[in-house]
Amino acid sequence: MNDHFAQLRQGLAAAAISSIVAFALPGAVRANELGSGVRPASFTIHDAAQTMRDYCTTDANGVMWLSLPGGARYELISNINDPAIANHGDGQFHAFDAAEVRSALQGVRYSLAHVSADVFILPFPRRGGLESAAGPGLILLSPGVRTLTTQQQHAEFTHELGHVVQYQLMPDNDDARWSEYRSLRGITDTQTYTSAGAHSLRPHEIFAEDFRALYGDAQATYSGTIENASLVYPTQVSGLAPFMTALAAAPFAGKGPLTVMGASTKGAVMMARAQGGVAPLDVYDVTGRKLVTVLPQVDGNGATWTWDGRDAQGRTIHANVVFARARDGIGGTTKLVRE
Repeated sequence: MNDHFAQLRQGLAAAAISSIVAFALPGAVRANELGSGVRPASFTIHDAAQTMRDYCTTDANGVMWLSLPGGARYELISNINDPAIANHGDGQFHAFDAAEVRSALQGVRYSLAHVSADVFILPFPRRGGLESAAGPGLILLSPGVRTLTTQQQHAEFTHELGHVVQYQLMPDNDDARWSEYRSLRGITDTQTYTSAGAHSLRPHEIFAEDFRALYGDAQATYSGTIENASLVYPTQVSGLAPFMTALAAAPFAGKGPLTVMGASTKGAVMMARAQGGVAPLDVYDVTGRKLVTVLPQVDGNGATWTWDGRDAQGRTIHANVVFARARDGIGGTTKLVRE
């Protein structure tokens, strides 16, 4: 699959959600990591109907595909009797409620001034990735096989939001803060606590659970547990909350401006940034009208964004000059001259 998050580490466990896969812990369900004082304007929530209408297509073979800005593409399972669905629940898929997602976002007790994401509520689960997932600037919320409770929706969303916060405020190349976090959390053994280890031992997952437990609303934290029960509960870890709160005030920025490659024609344009967090990038015309949002690709060298020259509706943009700006503001606004 042409998935620009294929390099990102897989896995996550959000607390207490009745979903498609078997439970690993009481009240917890797995989700994948692909690889938010609230300011809701930094978040775009696409409800299930909009996701279906604007981002889903069915090919000649009857296979449904989810195509996201930036090129990521996923096959969706539209039939609950598909062999990939082990638990058929009540016989239909139940999508997240956009109102509950907004409520969960509003209830987060964390400054999201430097955080932004596109949230897609999926009408059907992804094949090969049945669970909800998150990546840089992106959250995919997968449906359940029974009606999702308020607590389930808040817990799952807030955990996924924790991944977005980590990518944008404490990315993997922020070695100093990761070292401090590991020390605070008691996970300095890099042979045990590694992205290649058991799901509950992955540092990204531990961070996301810490975020949910420390900053989620009462619905998101109702279970009073985290995935890795062997770790001290986040509220009991001395210095952890001040450390994570401080990330919002001074996110890892670096000094890397956007570097533009291939902007001399009206075809695809690639932009890169070697330092800083990762965030969606918005492309504007000369009047300031937003044309499209491009999701980042990340690797050990930083973030890249590839714009294919089209707007959010797939229409080719013929303008000679457009502007691009990452939502975290790092690198400022970049002028793209297209001849």
